[in-house]
Amino acid sequence: MNIRYTARQAVLTPEIKAACEKRFGQLEKLVGDGRIIDANVILSVEKSRNKAEIHIVAKGANLVVEEETLDMMTSIGQAFENLEKKVRKDRAKWRERKRRGGRERKEMAPVEPAEPSETVRRIVSSRNYSLKPMSLEEAVVQLEADGSEVFLFRRENSEKWSVVFRRGDGHIGLVEPE
Repeated sequence: MNIRYTARQAVLTPEIKAACEKRFGQLEKLVGDGRIIDANVILSVEKSRNKAEIHIVAKGANLVVEEETLDMMTSIGQAFENLEKKVRKDRAKWRERKRRGGRERKEMAPVEPAEPSETVRRIVSSRNYSLKPMSLEEAVVQLEADGSEVFLFRRENSEKWSVVFRRGDGHIGLVEPE
């Protein structure tokens, strides 16, 4: 595990480093050996507020915790406590998900195919039309631009409705009423 310390307007004392190293050892035992890859500890002081940020990069998760109090050691302690809470919560979720997944697989029965008569047809409205008169070339360009299968338009000269559609073989089809 790589630990980097950053102090912004704060003093990084050996006591703070030792406390962090001790807490990271406990955290590594909780997470599992070798799962934590990087850790960044950022300490900053603004006016009378002491802020401790801890960024953890681990296999499967990235965790960020911030704490701000009047004392730097208190901020660090609270940040590590919140980090441990997050780790415990994530591990409990992972275990529960794993257990629940195993149970569901055992209880699942084979699925029978549904009969075609039971399917319900829906009517879905579409906005693939143009009210303004246009040429056949413009309609084909509009069909290509929309990426739709069908486009309804009015012909320029005749004012009759026409439909251009994408055929199964990749060509464009045209339907004109007489």
